[in-house]
Amino acid sequence: MTLSELNQLPDAQLKETLFTCCGSSSWINKLAKIFPVESKEMLFEQSDISWFACSESDWREAFTHHPKIGDINSLREKFANTKVWAEGEQSGVSVSSQQVLEDLSAGNRRYEEKFGYIFIVCATGKSAEEMLEILTARLPNSPEDEILIAMQEQNKIAKIRLEKLLAS
Repeated sequence: MTLSELNQLPDAQLKETLFTCCGSSSWINKLAKIFPVESKEMLFEQSDISWFACSESDWREAFTHHPKIGDINSLREKFANTKVWAEGEQSGVSVSSQQVLEDLSAGNRRYEEKFGYIFIVCATGKSAEEMLEILTARLPNSPEDEILIAMQEQNKIAKIRLEKLLAS
């Protein structure tokens, strides 16, 4: 889709399209208000502004629209609309050992128990082993620090998906 095509979408379709990039309704509504945008750079700048103006509950809402790292069943069932992107983003998991997958699964459970949301990491270009290292390193964080890290990771994911959207 080109930027021109995105600019021409009716509001409901625009919001549905933006949803494939980030599951925060607040971010979607804030970003949709700026259309039409003059340039890709402006879109990305406004995406950041909209994201950082969101609340913690908005960030947490976005997190609920992601599969757990390595959760293939979740990819297939719950996230069909972003399945291809998420699978590509998590492609490093598909070539990992069973032990690493089990460790990721256990780490995800501990993370979710501690923080109340799934482990969010921009998985693009990372192996399962790297994601496990990041997960393990972030588990000791305080909830106050971790929400800010997770929020920044979600922002990276949204930007990558906006890029993919405009490249498709």
